[in-house]
Amino acid sequence: MIRRFFATTANMVKARTWVKANEWNGLPKIADFKLVEEELPALKPNEVLVESEFLSVDPYQWAYKVNPGSVMIGGQVGKVMESKNDNFPVGSFVYGHFGWRSHTVFTPDASGGSFGDAYALPDFKSLPRSLALGVLGMPGNTAYFGFLEICGPVKSGETLVVNAAAGAVGSLVGQIGKLKGMKVIGIAGSDKKCQWLTNELGFDHAINYKTQDVKKELARVADKGIDCFFDNVGGEQASWVINLMNDRGRISVCGSISTYDNITTGTVTKVPAPQPMFVFKQLKMEGFVVTRWSDRWMEGIHQMGEWVKEGKIKYHETVTEGFDNMPKAFVAMLTGDSTGKAVVKA
Repeated sequence: MIRRFFATTANMVKARTWVKANEWNGLPKIADFKLVEEELPALKPNEVLVESEFLSVDPYQWAYKVNPGSVMIGGQVGKVMESKNDNFPVGSFVYGHFGWRSHTVFTPDASGGSFGDAYALPDFKSLPRSLALGVLGMPGNTAYFGFLEICGPVKSGETLVVNAAAGAVGSLVGQIGKLKGMKVIGIAGSDKKCQWLTNELGFDHAINYKTQDVKKELARVADKGIDCFFDNVGGEQASWVINLMNDRGRISVCGSISTYDNITTGTVTKVPAPQPMFVFKQLKMEGFVVTRWSDRWMEGIHQMGEWVKEGKIKYHETVTEGFDNMPKAFVAMLTGDSTGKAVVKA
């Protein structure tokens, strides 16, 4: 449980927080956020005070309902500054879904270990702690469970298509597909990103949706059809992939960033009806939220960590310096100006 309130006591700590100032009107803008201060009280028994070190910006923060005046949601890695809980000693580091806050007082939950709960950070050895917001955290588990559990069992030689492929989740999904012996096709938003996918991450093909005819290119490079589709985007792009699916193809729906603006504006994106394809090709499509696997959270982190250490999974972080630049980093991530995982170093 996180305590968010104003108080006046001895030993007060001032927390800086970014709140949502306005309802979204299209893509979020820097002017839609406001930096405010709040005072945190002295700790009660079992409570912990954390100072943020790295904070995460993610597409879901646009889609989830946050009321104006409320602190923006999001995960962070923080350092324990004061503690009345033996499981979180001073100087240790934690992951917590504390939002865009410089300091947080929280009461550890006995269950722990999931996206929604705060937990003591595992020892990453020589790896940076910021990876708890990426490959060794929620995005990594999203790729690991969301792909393997829904699109699996995958077979060597099958074809996988991933959109938003240069993002925090898509870049990992494609690499897991390659580990499983699949032909992997990524869709991204720049030539630089496409080159990163093929030259560094080992994707077989990458399509620039801003400059290439995606429908035509998919038909060319997926010449044997598509067996698995990991969808982060939705909309018309998704319908082109679905039309090329093989019989009994599997689709894992992680997000629908092309339609998030529709959620806030109430508009509707018209795409061809997918039902005939689902019937005649016997396709399976399933959406998910990664907290479904909260009871296996550390399993995913451990496996992704092993692959990273073995050099089988590569990662990239786009790091923005300064807590004051949270909105800037968020907007840049949504407009495609970041590669891999976008994080803010507080």
